[in-house]
Amino acid sequence: MSFLDMIKKSVIEEFTATLSATDIFFSLLTAFVAAIIIIMIYKKTYTGVSYAKSFCLSIVLLAMVTSLVIQTINSNLALSLGMVGALSIVRFRTAVKDPVDTIFMFWAITVGIMSGAGLYVITIIATLMLGIFYLICYMTSFKPHQKYLLVIKGEKDFADNITKIMNKSKKCTLKTESYKGNTVEFTYELATKDISSEIAKLKDKEEIESIHLVNIDG
Repeated sequence: MSFLDMIKKSVIEEFTATLSATDIFFSLLTAFVAAIIIIMIYKKTYTGVSYAKSFCLSIVLLAMVTSLVIQTINSNLALSLGMVGALSIVRFRTAVKDPVDTIFMFWAITVGIMSGAGLYVITIIATLMLGIFYLICYMTSFKPHQKYLLVIKGEKDFADNITKIMNKSKKCTLKTESYKGNTVEFTYELATKDISSEIAKLKDKEEIESIHLVNIDG
């Protein structure tokens, strides 16, 4: 037997595994449980106004479908080659707004690969460990600052006072300043972890008539 025949035989032997209902069930169950853990962490650390339920469902389906794909590839050489060819022409054009969402999608794919390979216990343990590490980062200094647009209205005569008040905060940047009649309007971009404390500083100022807040990241 030639060296080429030996390689060909070893490759074919790697794809002689058969799919069983038990393997499929445990693979899908593991992917589902791990995906639920990922969703819980995503909801806990989401910084927008309201998370999209469709994205959470996508995480579950992505993990479970990936596990099925991996099991199919492991079981049959012809199917695996056909699967690779089919997936190579797929193009995903949905824009992901937040880079963190991309990481969670990649996390779900990784979970699907591990569960499809039969690493059930390792999948759950690794998911929990990654989740704990991410939560620790989120609760400490790695927690991202949210960006807001702060629109402040007041009387024209108090424009200088409003400017002095806002200049005391190093977290804001003046974007627009407009005058209409006796009213002046300032728009600031504000990046902070705790917006409530920033608003509290402005509520009792007589120079300010109204405050409007827009969450840019939401």
